Amino acid sequence: MLRDGYLIRLRYRAPVATLLFLMLLTTGCSSGGGAGAPAASAAPPPAPSLTEKFSSIFSSSSPKPQAAAATGTAAAPQQDVDCPLIDIRQGASTLQIPPPSGDNGTLSLKYQGTFVRAARECAVVNKQMVMKVGIEGRVIVGPAGGPGQVDVPLRIAVVQEKTASTKTIFTKFIRKTVEIPPGSDGTNFTHVEEGITFPLPPASDIDSYIVYIGYDPLTAEAEDKARSKPKPKPKPKVKPAPTG
Repeated sequence: MLRDGYLIRLRYRAPVATLLFLMLLTTGCSSGGGAGAPAASAAPPPAPSLTEKFSSIFSSSSPKPQAAAATGTAAAPQQDVDCPLIDIRQGASTLQIPPPSGDNGTLSLKYQGTFVRAARECAVVNKQMVMKVGIEGRVIVGPAGGPGQVDVPLRIAVVQEKTASTKTIFTKFIRKTVEIPPGSDGTNFTHVEEGITFPLPPASDIDSYIVYIGYDPLTAEAEDKARSKPKPKPKPKVKPAPTG
């Protein structure tokens, strides 16, 4: 069962720019014709709201069941289950991309990434929790930015947090390419991660499970450095000295 509907309120203090952006999304302009105004011949169908668009990313597929059991038949997914809450990892709620020079001044900012909303869906198959997590974010163009492709590094992790310990159950690093069109001050992006699977925790422990999302530029930087390192040259083979 999808807890609290498709949209999960993220438990973090959003930046002012993000709050203003969300207010604009939920506030529409309306105008009414005066007396005697000609009636429209045919009203166009209402455009889908951002909520409907985001919810539709889950309609393409459902949590994938695990492999068939030994009898040759797979167990039917159990949908009526508690689903771990979604939160944003502390310190990973925004992404700032400066120019290649590394200047971190405000005027040198190329792009800034924020999170708009997130959702999750759960099912139990063969005593395994199978999750699907959807993320919607926004990349804003900074003073030094412009149109083009932006590499957005994301991290999704399922963590069990208890008073005396913290245990990572699942973690995955994702690189998302976001296209900024010409003349735009920013664009939204979505990512859906399917097949997040881990052993079903006891009912008494499910509240200690949290799905964390966040930006992870450090892993992206480490990957880029590893790729840029020159490969070691193979050592020349030494011919054995002739005998006799």
